[in-house]
Amino acid sequence: MRGQMVAWYQMAIVLGFFTVFLVTYFIGGSNTDEYNNTEGWRYMFWSELVPCLLFLGLLFFVPKSPRWLILKGRETEARDILNRVHGEELAEKEMKEIQESIANDPSVSIRKTLAAPFLGIVIIGTIFSMLQQFTGINAVLYYGVTIFEEVLNIPSDDSLRQQLLLAGVNVVCTIIAMWQVDKWGRRPLIFLGCIGMFLGFSMCAITLMIDQVSIISLIGILMFVGSFALSMGPVVWVVLAEMFPNAVRSTAMAIAVAMQWLSNFIVAQSFPVIAGSEVNKGPDSFWNGSLPYFIFMGFIAIIIIFAYKY
Repeated sequence: MRGQMVAWYQMAIVLGFFTVFLVTYFIGGSNTDEYNNTEGWRYMFWSELVPCLLFLGLLFFVPKSPRWLILKGRETEARDILNRVHGEELAEKEMKEIQESIANDPSVSIRKTLAAPFLGIVIIGTIFSMLQQFTGINAVLYYGVTIFEEVLNIPSDDSLRQQLLLAGVNVVCTIIAMWQVDKWGRRPLIFLGCIGMFLGFSMCAITLMIDQVSIISLIGILMFVGSFALSMGPVVWVVLAEMFPNAVRSTAMAIAVAMQWLSNFIVAQSFPVIAGSEVNKGPDSFWNGSLPYFIFMGFIAIIIIFAYKY
């Protein structure tokens, strides 16, 4: 059940996106652009205090890491937490593995994690984690309103509603992935999802390039988001949770996730620059606004090759 359980992490993310888009729609969906640009955006920012305070409160109910508790000599507390998560039989097995790894080498440092025999698996996991962001998923989610208005020519009063549709597809397909990840397996979902993402962006990019933006373009964007939610969204977290040896899991996971969010930052900062560049949108541009999507398609092709090889 590990795949399904870990995939709840991705479900939390997509439900968070859906909630944000819902709140944003209720704040700004019935108002003018002028209102949203001068006042509405302030209420959107203030609304963030609600989940922030909920997060702070709920942190007091999060159990401590069993490995950390064992490191501190608090084995009874560690066993209680493992019993709640795994059940008694599996908990004892996990407890022994943690105790043995700590007994063999209690120190978990970046230097140890990035040395033999762990370096290869850490590099593979980190690249795989980074590639999740280079699919372009957060460019679509962050700049959805801009894409709908400027690229797909959807009126501004409909853009926030379209974002709800996009987030809804994200949630539904994540549920399907959670249901199937332990049946179909990790790699089949990656390949299937990457093909869907590639085709979805192809529909959007080609209609842009030939200046024939239509409902096909919107379907392409939705197909991309749905395919991501079926594959690279939850599967990356499942694979990262499974692939690293227990001795270096915490540090290796931290490195992979840190590099993923660095990749997210690069995509989020570069997308509007590339999308608004003369090369992409100039009067004599070959791309006619489609360049970012072809770049993302290139990375999706790399994921297929990388997943097949490693």
